[in-house]
Amino acid sequence: MTQEVATAAETTRAWTRRRRPLTWRRAGRASVPYWLILPVLATVGAILGYPIVRLVQLSLQQYGLFELIQHQGKSVGLDNYRSILHDPVFWHTLVRTAIFTVANVGLTIVLGTFLALLLVRVSSVVRVLLTAGLVLVWSMPIVVAVQVWYWITNYENGILNYTLTQLHLGDFYHHDWYATTFSQLAVVTAVIVWGAIPFVTIAVYAGLAQVPGELVEAAEIDGARPWRVFLDVTLPIIKPILLILTSLSIIWDFAVFTQPFLLIGQSNLHPGNYLMGVYLFEEGYLKTDFGRGAAISIIMLVLVAAMSVFYVRRMVKIGDVT
Repeated sequence: MTQEVATAAETTRAWTRRRRPLTWRRAGRASVPYWLILPVLATVGAILGYPIVRLVQLSLQQYGLFELIQHQGKSVGLDNYRSILHDPVFWHTLVRTAIFTVANVGLTIVLGTFLALLLVRVSSVVRVLLTAGLVLVWSMPIVVAVQVWYWITNYENGILNYTLTQLHLGDFYHHDWYATTFSQLAVVTAVIVWGAIPFVTIAVYAGLAQVPGELVEAAEIDGARPWRVFLDVTLPIIKPILLILTSLSIIWDFAVFTQPFLLIGQSNLHPGNYLMGVYLFEEGYLKTDFGRGAAISIIMLVLVAAMSVFYVRRMVKIGDVT
């Protein structure tokens, strides 16, 4: 009996010795992908991490023009955040920007998806022409695009007023598209959506190429209408792409600055038509209160991250299912 116990113990120790190197070997193999992406993660962390840390430090300081000259700020704790959160202009601007972002993102995704579906159905010649036009729009610098749209909507000799009048849709002679806050932001929305549609269209069109034709044909044979084919067959396949595009659009449109600043003009900017990007510029740079501007930037970063969490979680769930 003792001999049998000794033999069993020796067998167990031998099995453990054989098992241990195998376990470490497996762990090493499993860690290879993480070691491969470690340089990328370190580089991105250094590029993004350092500015964010400095921005947080600046947001906790009183840092105006005098401090900028001295290169030394005065610590004020959370006073910058308190002043922002107690500022009615901030809350009005935040609500306005949220509505503005929803409108821009919704129009961009819907119109871009519609054009992508159109590209699938048109002939090769028309597809090439449409794609070339989209690429030209996409490659146009923002400043140039703003100037083009400003000329189109000019109240004296703008082509938009002339066209609407010639179509007998009303008397738009010398109609000022920047007279009210709503019309100002509507023109800004048109510029942003116009410039963002090409990217969405091309991305969705690439995703539509992955939709199996057999599934679409089977649904059509079963008598499904086009909109049902899109909802039941096409949409589930391109949903990850739409989620990524929506998340990116939220990030871009929430912090937009160039289009509203140039189209509306600094002389016509006031708290009633501020967007968050403009509010940041006015409070941080024009008033040379860089600490307050840094605090606004941190708040915007947190808000955008919070809004993007939903779409990121959805993408992760879709990845787990697939």
